[in-house]
Amino acid sequence: MSAQGRPAPEFPVWPQYDDAEREGLLRALEQGQWWRMGGKEVDTFEQEFADYHGAAKALAVTNGTHALEIALQLLGVGPGTEVIVPAFTFISSSQAAQRLGATAVPVDIDLDTYNLSPEAAAAAITPRTRAIMPVHIAGQIADLDALDELAADSGVSIVQDAAHAHGARWRGRRVGELGSIAAFSFQNGKLMTAGEGGAVTFPETAQYDEAFLRHSCGRPPTDRKYFHQTSGSNFRLNEFSASVLRAQLARLDSQISVREERSKLLKSLLTEIPGVVPQGHDERADRVPHYMAMFRVPGLGEDRRNALVDDLIARGLPAFVVFRAIYRSDGFWESAAPDTTVDELAKACPNSEALTADGIWLHHRTLLASEGAIEDTAQIIADALAAV
Repeated sequence: MSAQGRPAPEFPVWPQYDDAEREGLLRALEQGQWWRMGGKEVDTFEQEFADYHGAAKALAVTNGTHALEIALQLLGVGPGTEVIVPAFTFISSSQAAQRLGATAVPVDIDLDTYNLSPEAAAAAITPRTRAIMPVHIAGQIADLDALDELAADSGVSIVQDAAHAHGARWRGRRVGELGSIAAFSFQNGKLMTAGEGGAVTFPETAQYDEAFLRHSCGRPPTDRKYFHQTSGSNFRLNEFSASVLRAQLARLDSQISVREERSKLLKSLLTEIPGVVPQGHDERADRVPHYMAMFRVPGLGEDRRNALVDDLIARGLPAFVVFRAIYRSDGFWESAAPDTTVDELAKACPNSEALTADGIWLHHRTLLASEGAIEDTAQIIADALAAV
């Protein structure tokens, strides 16, 4: 029962697991090698993940932020270079560039899809720009038709932040078939998880070979004499996590199918609530895994939005405020920040400002619930909004 007296909807727990994870953990335990260099789980998971996403290769790493760092490092991102990122994203997107010494350049988003605006990205390119990083918000792939054209015209590389986009498709093509490096996250709330973890997918095998060196302190897998061929760090995933991720991957596709159906129902119901605007859908994104169920209440304002989220949680919904525009966090300005101010960026990013103030999201386990629970969810949102 929620705090307001209406029965709270029943949502599946997250993370989900069953005997497949138990068997995987035992398999990793009993093989006697818990390090990726001697075991089989990480190697097997990488192949399975690459195959599922249509990539030439995949590299499993410690987390999604490290996946982004490796992807950027492969493209020569470092001091004196710039990476264009959406102003509306989780801050790892910018921090991955900044930790390499590059300047993160925030640009505005499309207020319908919440994805990076190709027009804003084009306007931000300078001779120092080394990469453009679209983030596939809530699992909907950004406008890669326009961004790929921009990349070809400018000579700037694309790095897909696919932390929300496991199993996503764009015009029938999977993330690994889109011609650019992509980085994924397996953090606890993600669409598949081992608590932490990440992966990078590559369109070319040679990119994997260099990335392997950099994620393993620059050391080739066959080295026995400590000849470290590149700079790097220890971003290696362990065998236990890989065994769990193999089980998680096996059920991902069926979960996406359920979320796609439930999302259609929830969006139709939210559209009927006065003042509520669900995240839009680009029809070219023909399979969306729905990491979040996102919506806005335009004009609500940040304080009232925050109060509404608190009320939704009290009523039993797994609700959250959306990401804050990255330039509105102190951490963004600590190192390798652009030569500008918060006010100047806010003026250049009105859509990110609006979404920061009035956006709400529901955890994707909401979309694994029954149709009845989805109907109850929409009614709770309507009731709570009327009470704000």
